[in-house]
Formats: sequence, C-alpha cells, structure tokens
Amino acid sequence: MRKKLLRLWHTVRWLRPVQFYGRVWFRLARPRPDLSVAPALRGPAAVWRGCARAPSMTGEHSFRFLGVERELAAAGDWNRSDWSKLWLYNAHYFDDLAADGATARVVWHQALIGRWITENPPGQGNGWEPYPSSLRIVNWIKWSLGGNPLEPAAVHSLAVQARYLRRRLEIHLLGNHLWANAKALVFVGAFFEGDEAAAWLHKGAVLVERELAEQFLSDGGHFERSPMYHSILLEDVLDLVQLDRIYPGILPTTLVARLREGVGPMVRWLRVMTHPDGDIALFNDAALGIAPPLAALEHYARALSVPIDNAPLAPLEVLPESGYVRMTAGPAVMIADVGPVGPDYLPGHAHADTLSFELSLHGQRVLVNGGTSTYEAGPLRLQQRGTAMHNTVEVDGQDSSEVWSSFRVARRARPMNIRWAEEAGILVLEAAHDGYLRLPGRVMHSRRWELSDGGLTVIDALSGRAQEAVARYRFVPGLDADSIGFAWRNEGAAAATVPGAWYPRFGEEHPCRVLECRISHGQMSTEFSWR
Repeated sequence: MRKKLLRLWHTVRWLRPVQFYGRVWFRLARPRPDLSVAPALRGPAAVWRGCARAPSMTGEHSFRFLGVERELAAAGDWNRSDWSKLWLYNAHYFDDLAADGATARVVWHQALIGRWITENPPGQGNGWEPYPSSLRIVNWIKWSLGGNPLEPAAVHSLAVQARYLRRRLEIHLLGNHLWANAKALVFVGAFFEGDEAAAWLHKGAVLVERELAEQFLSDGGHFERSPMYHSILLEDVLDLVQLDRIYPGILPTTLVARLREGVGPMVRWLRVMTHPDGDIALFNDAALGIAPPLAALEHYARALSVPIDNAPLAPLEVLPESGYVRMTAGPAVMIADVGPVGPDYLPGHAHADTLSFELSLHGQRVLVNGGTSTYEAGPLRLQQRGTAMHNTVEVDGQDSSEVWSSFRVARRARPMNIRWAEEAGILVLEAAHDGYLRLPGRVMHSRRWELSDGGLTVIDALSGRAQEAVARYRFVPGLDADSIGFAWRNEGAAAATVPGAWYPRFGEEHPCRVLECRISHGQMSTEFSWR
C-alpha cells in the first residue's frame, strides 16, 4: 500500500490545479442537450481539399480500425462493452468522410450519418464524449465543404453536438484533447453564422491561440514529444489554414498568421524525426498508419501555398527543446532520445525510453524501438511503455521512468550532461539520466554514441551499484544482415540474441530478434558495423 501511495504522490504532484477541479467538474456537470433550431449556414468561398488519408470503411457497415475489421450491424454496436474503447472511438470519428476516394462512398456516408443520428441520442454513449465529438464535427464539416450537402437532420445534429461540446471541454485532460475541442469549435463556428456561431468561433480561436503557445516548442515539436501526435496536430494546423481560405476573413488574422508561421518549423521537426523509409521514428506513443506521413503533409502544405523549408538536413540535426538528435553518416541515419519524457503535468503518452535510439541503413530500418499497438490497460500496454522495449539500458528490472496504468508516470528520468559534436569526422552524442537514482544502488546511466559512415559504437557507463543491468537492441523483423554487411560485437558484457516482438501499428505484433547485453563491470561497448 505504501508503495502505491508513493507512486500516486509522484504522479499527481506535477498536475496543475485545473486537472484536479476540472476532473470533478467534468464528472459532475452533465449538461442537458440543447435541441433548439440550428443557426443558418455560412456560404463557403471554395471547396474543401484535404490531406491524403487511407480509407477505413470496407463496406456499407464494415470498418477497419487499429488492424481490426468489424461490422457495425446494430444500434448497440456503437457502444459495445466487449470491443475496445479506442476502436469504438474511431467508429465515431467518421475519418472515412475525409479519406482518399471518399466520393465513391458518398451513399455509404450519407446512410452512416443518418444511422449515427438515429442510434446515438444526444448526450448518450461514447460518441458524445468530447474527443470523438470534436473529430466527428470536423469531419462532417469537411465532407459537406467537399461538395456533399448535409441533410437538415445532420445540420441540426451538428449544432446540437457543438452546443454540447462547448459545455464539455476537456480542461482536465489538456494537451491534444483540448486542442481537438478548440479546433472543432473554430470549424463549427465558421460553418454556421449568427451570434451563437460567433461565440463558438471566438471560444475556439482563443483556445487555439493559447494552446499554440503552450503546446508547440521553440524547435517546432509538439510538447508531448510523440512523432505521431506531432503529425496529427500538424495536419490540424494545416486544416485551420485551409478553413481560412474557405471562409475568408472569418478567423482572426493574427491567429491565421501564427498558424501559417508555425507550419515551417513543424514540418522541419517532422523531417528530423522521419526515417529514410518515409515513416516516423517510434518514440513515446507512436505507431505507423495513424497520422499522415511526412510526404502527405508536405504536399498538403504546398497545396495551401504555405512556405516550408526544403533545405537538406545536415549530418547533425538537434531538436534541443524536444530532446531529439538525428545523426547521418554515409548510409546510416540514427535518431536518439536525450530529452524529457514529456511535459511534467501531461506525460500520458510517455514511454520509459530515455537514451534510446533507432537506426536505419541504406534506407531501411535496422534497430527499432518496440512501438505501440494498444492503449488498453494491461500487461501488454505496460510492456510496450517499459524500458525493456527500447534500445537503452534497464537496471535491476526497473523502468527508467515509472510508467504505470495506461497513461500514468510517477518518477521520471531527467536527461543531463548532453553534448553533441563532430570529432575527426565522427559524429558524437553524449547524455546521461538520473532515472535510476531512486533505486537502492543510486545508479546513473551515461551513454555515448559515435557514428561514422561504416559503423556505430555505443558506450554505456553505470555509476553506483546495480545488481543487474541489461542493454537491449531490437532488430527489425526480417533483417537481412548479410545483404548490408551488418554485424555487431560487444565488450564488457555477456551478449546473446533472444526472441522478441515489434509493434509498429495498432493491432499488430511481429516476431523479431533482440540483442541482450548484460553489463558486468559498470561499462560496456557495443559496436555495430556495416559495409
């Protein structure tokens, strides 16, 4: 009991007051849905043209989300208790309305919108929670602005949803949830006209401007430090820029200017965090196939005439506030995490991955972090957030940051002594963290990376007393080491390869091999080489 109370204290001590009283308010304040007549629609000046997105609708009533295909055959399926909450959330998002080839599925979409209105009474069920409401409001509006006029019942429902959302903002969660709420209010406030719509637009615009300053770091990164969520919010920013084109002069000019100015640094950040294969590195909660990839977002920005920096990346690229470093030498690209796990008051998407890294060779991934395949509370979620699933050092079987439950972190590792340089043609990165000082042996982990065009040397040093320390390196499934002349050798540890798993997408698990190096005398060197 004492350990649980201590863990809880180290979790809640960082929270902001609004996260306490906001949670109480959110649970107790249940507004009655306002079913009054919808405001008049505002006439758009252009047709919506969004970012590329893979379809999720596989049939008139069937969907594929998170690697799982299901059929919403009955009214009760929207809220089934035996299906995962995140899968059901996706069903309520209506992302397919804005996906590639949506025009071929217009009849399905019209019927689905009608079904949702009939089968999800106002204020009841998963679909009326603020986050799915926010995404659905935006997607219905995009679909309508794309040339698919909403039926009167859908227009009325949109107004009812907007009123309900306005009174259910996720001030207790903050972060990307509150951002999504704000974006939806801006969209619906521009879509309708009149005093009520103006109030939605004003509230949303104020929140968006505030959260731009709060959530985006000076190096362009999203403060939750997940490449996946960064990509999602980059698309959101571009959507808001396009909304200004659809409804010229409706959004505040200062806000539009800030949105446009933010795109360039956000794209640059994402380029640093993208492997040569075109997809994101898997740090913190990140999975492939959820957010648009870099190429799609760059194309979207260019279509909106938003300036982005197309200059080639340097051999050494540092995102100092986010805490990520990219090093490129010959055929090798390494991306390392030497930053905090996230904002202190909002580390819900953090993994215990401090001083981990990923490596690509000749355009393909070679060393990978474990990835994310589920948000459901349980052993798999804890495993995927844990240190052992990342290319770093685990001490005495403990995580470097105390991740627990689905989205909780108690004591967290603090990076320090960070240095990067080029020394005699070799790229060098050094860092340490204090995440294991809480252990009886008061262990400090220091790591040095040395990258050249022919190899990578990783030197780990531990001060203090560790009963057991294991460095792990996860090889991408199907790696053909011989074809690229990839090899490794180790000094200062007993090393062996063992079976492991890789989770690059939600709902997916792939067997792989993991190199485990058990450090014997406080220091170890692992050298990876290639042709």
